Amino acid sequence: MNTAAYEQRRSKIEDYFDRTAVKAWEQLTSTAPVGRIRTTVRAGRDRMRAQLLDWLPADLQGVRILDAGCGTGALALEAARRGAHVLAIDLSPQLVDVARRRVDEVVSQEALAGRIDWRSGDMLDTALGQFDHVVAMDSLIHYDEADMVRILHSWSLRTQHSMLFTFAPRTRLLAALRQVGRLFPSNNRAPWIEPVAERSLRRSAAQQMPEWAASRTQRVSSGFYTSQAMELSRP
Repeated sequence: MNTAAYEQRRSKIEDYFDRTAVKAWEQLTSTAPVGRIRTTVRAGRDRMRAQLLDWLPADLQGVRILDAGCGTGALALEAARRGAHVLAIDLSPQLVDVARRRVDEVVSQEALAGRIDWRSGDMLDTALGQFDHVVAMDSLIHYDEADMVRILHSWSLRTQHSMLFTFAPRTRLLAALRQVGRLFPSNNRAPWIEPVAERSLRRSAAQQMPEWAASRTQRVSSGFYTSQAMELSRP
């Protein structure tokens, strides 16, 4: 991996979510009323989270999961409710604080104490250890195909069963929105979403990780939210 490029991109993402977007994301991922556009995004994210959780085993007792880019913690909470031990990590300390506060409200009531380990830092840190499954919902969409595959390869060396992740499919709409985003002042821009062609991604993943196979894929479109889930698993 081009370490310098990855770290530069990671720094931009961290800065955006920790300094610019944390309040917006806290509201988007809550049940508070939001505008029409954000309502479609919220619905799309809810559908995508449900899809990724559906691809995990129904019984997660004793299973260790990496929630890479955990945001405000909704996926980590649902996996813990099914018995998993989740290491939930995000670049933004503020988003992790939001997640911890929300989950703490239900942990004692549902006997989930100790099932979620909240971290703020680099999702590729090898010190995080080994996992049965990795889930990365909308946390790789800011990386181009080459870096995305390198990230997946890094996880594959420490993952036993499956890696579930999402990417921004290459569509005309996303390409147009990306061009519109360039019109905003640089200090107001979100980090670029990098559209990726599924066929090319499959080919690159197969070349870099021949022991893994792209077993399932599913696109979710809801208004201004479009994201595609893919499962890589060991045959």
